[in-house]
Amino acid sequence: MLTATRYGLSTLKSRLCRPYLRTLATDVEKDNFKVLVVGGGSGGLSVAQQIYDRFAAAGTPLSAGDVAIADGADYHYYQPGWTLVGSGLRPKSDFRNLLAPLVPKHIAYIPEHVKSFSPKTSSVTTVTGRELSYDALVVATGLQINWEGIQGLSKALIDPSSGVSSIYSYNTCDKVWDDIEALRYGQAIFTQPAGIIKCAGAPQKIMWMAWDRYRRTGRNENIKVDFYTGMPTMFSVKKYSDALEALRLERGVGAHFQHNLVAVDSANHRATFKKADGSLVDVDYTLLHVTPPMGPLDLFKGSPIADSAGWVDIDKSTLRHNNPEYGNIFALGDCSSLPTSKTAAAITAQAPVLTENLYSVMETGKVSDAVYDGYTSCPAVLSLEKGFAPRGLLESNGKVFEIGRPYP
Repeated sequence: MLTATRYGLSTLKSRLCRPYLRTLATDVEKDNFKVLVVGGGSGGLSVAQQIYDRFAAAGTPLSAGDVAIADGADYHYYQPGWTLVGSGLRPKSDFRNLLAPLVPKHIAYIPEHVKSFSPKTSSVTTVTGRELSYDALVVATGLQINWEGIQGLSKALIDPSSGVSSIYSYNTCDKVWDDIEALRYGQAIFTQPAGIIKCAGAPQKIMWMAWDRYRRTGRNENIKVDFYTGMPTMFSVKKYSDALEALRLERGVGAHFQHNLVAVDSANHRATFKKADGSLVDVDYTLLHVTPPMGPLDLFKGSPIADSAGWVDIDKSTLRHNNPEYGNIFALGDCSSLPTSKTAAAITAQAPVLTENLYSVMETGKVSDAVYDGYTSCPAVLSLEKGFAPRGLLESNGKVFEIGRPYP
């Protein structure tokens, strides 16, 4: 049985920057493709190349342009790097590249967003009304950040004096460091919502790096750090939650569980949280780092390829669509219904399995024995010298089985 080969995050980034990549976007006139990949993020770029390579390795190479990527974004963002920006370790420009040059020359590039899916006719429609048909479809669109889900947040993020920032946007990740470095005394609050988010470790990564910065610069006695989370514990996997709880107590960081941020009053530096019983509590802050609520893209609301929650409905082992009528559709990454943490590390395990099964379906009509084992990882930095990597596999009952150790 084939399981995925793991690639580290640095390896994934290097794979997106090979020297043979195109330097300019080229117009694609044809509208029919062997494989159409919707989404040019880390998942889409990686799996498009792997699919092309798989056919070549089998002695049945695809022609240039048989695999296509459709994405209307101007830029590709390497989002794991935004924590480093917020920690003052790297400039944000290191983690943004024009998307077109990252698409290999033998992969067709369609610089348009898809607005609807028509699985019964094996086609999609772009925002300009262009219809693209496919033999096989891979959906890798990512998820949606709901900034407006917190009252006053969008306004606060563009106010340089608000003390409010977030590593979850290219436009705001550098403000995180500005706010951390400017703070000399007061209350530093870091939040995490209940529910699904990208990289469940990221809200704590930036908190621990801020705490470390204050310790190193002698400010920790004057700054109180608190973690407000909608979750009932420090982390969803008990093994790692226990380790983080012990670290929190050791470092004197406050914790407020089942507290969801619902409003920000930047003028008065006040945050409002909703507790599990529905009551509201106002908390004054000097610095407020916000992890916003997230969810499936509006694109999938009412879409025939999505489940009732709005995620692309795929089998958790094969990554093939659960509806037998849509057997030529696959998905990976944040847009999928996979019950594992949504991380770039997970994509590196999902892409090889998807590739093998898509190839097998196109050649034989059946999936192969390739199985996604649920591997995911949330590497976390705890200071400039210390980190750990919560990792897990998915058991048959849908629960996460943790692997690795709390500390390296």
